[in-house]
Amino acid sequence: MKSKIYLDNASTTFPKPQCVPDAVYEYMTRIGSNINRGCYEDAYSAEEMVYDARRQLCELFGYSDCKNIIFTKNVTESLNVIIKGFLKAGDHVLVSSMEHNAVMRPLVQMKASGVSFTRLPCTNEGCLAVGTEGIDAFLEAYIRPETKAIILTHASNVCGTLLPIPEIGDFCARHGLRLIVDAAQTAGTCPIHMEEMHIDALAFTGHKGLLGPQGIGGFLVCDTMAAEMEPLLSGGTGSLSHTEHIPDFLPDRFEPGTMNLPGIAGLHAGLTWIADTGMEHIRAHELQLTEQFIGGILTIDPHGERIRLVGKKDVNDRTGVVSIQTPCLELSDIAFHLDDTYGIMTRVGLHCAPSAHKTLGTYPTGTIRFSFGWNNTAKDVALALAALEELTRQS
Repeated sequence: MKSKIYLDNASTTFPKPQCVPDAVYEYMTRIGSNINRGCYEDAYSAEEMVYDARRQLCELFGYSDCKNIIFTKNVTESLNVIIKGFLKAGDHVLVSSMEHNAVMRPLVQMKASGVSFTRLPCTNEGCLAVGTEGIDAFLEAYIRPETKAIILTHASNVCGTLLPIPEIGDFCARHGLRLIVDAAQTAGTCPIHMEEMHIDALAFTGHKGLLGPQGIGGFLVCDTMAAEMEPLLSGGTGSLSHTEHIPDFLPDRFEPGTMNLPGIAGLHAGLTWIADTGMEHIRAHELQLTEQFIGGILTIDPHGERIRLVGKKDVNDRTGVVSIQTPCLELSDIAFHLDDTYGIMTRVGLHCAPSAHKTLGTYPTGTIRFSFGWNNTAKDVALALAALEELTRQS
């Protein structure tokens, strides 16, 4: 049986630290109760675990109040709750041309309700096309009197480029705009400080850089923005059960129904592992592998005739995500043989981000995406490079 090399960490990190499945199993077999319902020791134990997970997330994301952490199933649900709860008919927002469909589909859906948006142009490296005018002048050219927010991915899930969130946050703070950030690709691997970056709402998922299981995510929202949002979902919260009205306090206002407590237990363990390991060490390791991979591609094919790198050609302002095209060969064939012959698992296609691919010049063909994680090694990268060289040699 051939060995397997997992290079699809941008979809979901794998394998998880052993403490993560252990925590899920521990919760399922030794606790098992809901929170805010039972008046017994195990229920209180679950409540303590959830509170501690909220505390860990606040520490990771630079926010001061645990109640402002809202748990959801994933970053897509988080963005829907934020976008559809905040925007009203007549509102206008700015987005980058690098956005994932988790942002674009809710906005396109809301066009029927009178919400409009403008895409900020980006370069073929995935950066905002600011030019020499500076970011303030660039953004001011697109805002309108009815503009309410800027909604941005922190990093592209296609090419890994980081967008300048601190500078945009400063602009939003000075212009009275809300800043909503999709941190699906950066939570747990890149520094984020909501208060210093003037982020009003931060959406995250648990199963990528935070190393938790699938089915758990959430968002952090500041008090003033939360007060302007209508809940997308409503139901029982275990609080104020004497009334049929939605609670007006956080987190209950946006957390109806039974929570994914096994998922939160796994996320809690993943967050503990990140804190013990050090996010800066995780990021440095992933970027070292990324640099090795990019350098290897440029050595194999410096002119991009057989293997074309998409986006930035260095590791400045990026994550451990690299996409390629093979101009003379079908991407799906290369991806299939990478797995079937070499055991190398990647993702091929449009990555739920057609707007990003149009910006990068890779639409409608798409790319093969390699995404590196903590468990990958320099040997994994070397084997991936050797496989690509062999597969494209005859083209």
